[in-house]
Amino acid sequence: MFEVIVLAVALSMDAFAVSIGLGSKDDTRGSAMGLGLKAGLFFGIFQALMPFIGYLGGKGILGWVNAYAHWIAFGLLALIGGKMIYEGLQEGIEEDIAAITNKMMLLLSIATSIDAMAAGFSLTLLDFNAYLACLIIGVTTFAFSWVGIEIGKRSGTWLESKAEIFGGVVLILIGVKMLVD
Repeated sequence: MFEVIVLAVALSMDAFAVSIGLGSKDDTRGSAMGLGLKAGLFFGIFQALMPFIGYLGGKGILGWVNAYAHWIAFGLLALIGGKMIYEGLQEGIEEDIAAITNKMMLLLSIATSIDAMAAGFSLTLLDFNAYLACLIIGVTTFAFSWVGIEIGKRSGTWLESKAEIFGGVVLILIGVKMLVD
């Protein structure tokens, strides 16, 4: 259970970072509740769905690569984590966002959850119900996205890159732990 919660937090960092950027760009006055709910739903649903797709794909090939599964999971998590750290050190895509539309939210949701599909492969190696794991990932991402909008609305983007770097480091550490176990 602990690994699933840590994985959920790490995977939600992309959506959290983007939500901070969106919240800082939201020029509507008043509460960010509507945008927080929208971001939470979009990001949460996709972050729950993509690892499940990765899990199903992993189950399909697990028989072929069973002897190397821990190395493959480590490699995928290390690549995803490294990519998140790299992106955390770069300028965010949120700079180019002019209006927060449903189409734009859909594209951002897909972009932030593609990594979660690859990480879903690691769910095949955990002794945990994959459906529950994906639900935990989705709910965690919903909460982090909502909070990210609120933080961005109140304080700007100063935390944005730090969240992605943190998520990347945690994913790499999860991969290392899978090699050791």
